[in-house]
Amino acid sequence: MQGKIIAFSAPSGAGKTTIVHRLLDRIPELSFSISACTRDRRGRAEANGKDYYFISVQEFQEKIRENAFVEWEEVYEGAFYGTLKSEIERIWQSGRHAVLDVDVKGGLSIKEFYKDRALAIFVKPPSLEVLEGRLRHRATDSAASISARLYKANFELTFEDRFDVTVVNDNLDEATATAESLVRDFIASEPENL
Repeated sequence: MQGKIIAFSAPSGAGKTTIVHRLLDRIPELSFSISACTRDRRGRAEANGKDYYFISVQEFQEKIRENAFVEWEEVYEGAFYGTLKSEIERIWQSGRHAVLDVDVKGGLSIKEFYKDRALAIFVKPPSLEVLEGRLRHRATDSAASISARLYKANFELTFEDRFDVTVVNDNLDEATATAESLVRDFIASEPENL
């Protein structure tokens, strides 16, 4: 079996993480790709090798020099996140397809790197107003953080047309069903340029 990659990208609060977790429960051929990051763990709830690969900035920069990442980004000064090539290979060696929950830049990088072996899905909120309501309802961000997220979301929405397909998350169950159908069709298809 040729392994494939499904990369989900979206503005913060659009629902991509929830959709990804639902698909992992429904499609046994999928495995979640664990990202590497340089931030500290958030309490005891996060485990190295389960939630993230927690590595130092120095280690991350060394892996950049070694070309060990499919995609990476310095989200803010000293805070790096990325997808290791070895993580994708680990999933493929297990006989599964990799599912990624990445930012918009990361999703486009994955598609560019893996071409027809990757499906880049953009999860879109029905509107910025709905997105703002979701972010406020989560009650996890300050007003300044929500404002920054909305500003970034407005920018990220301009990249929608560069993805293979868009799933509008107006209703979570319907969006999940649409994403599930897209993913099942993709993993059942034969890539054109392998």
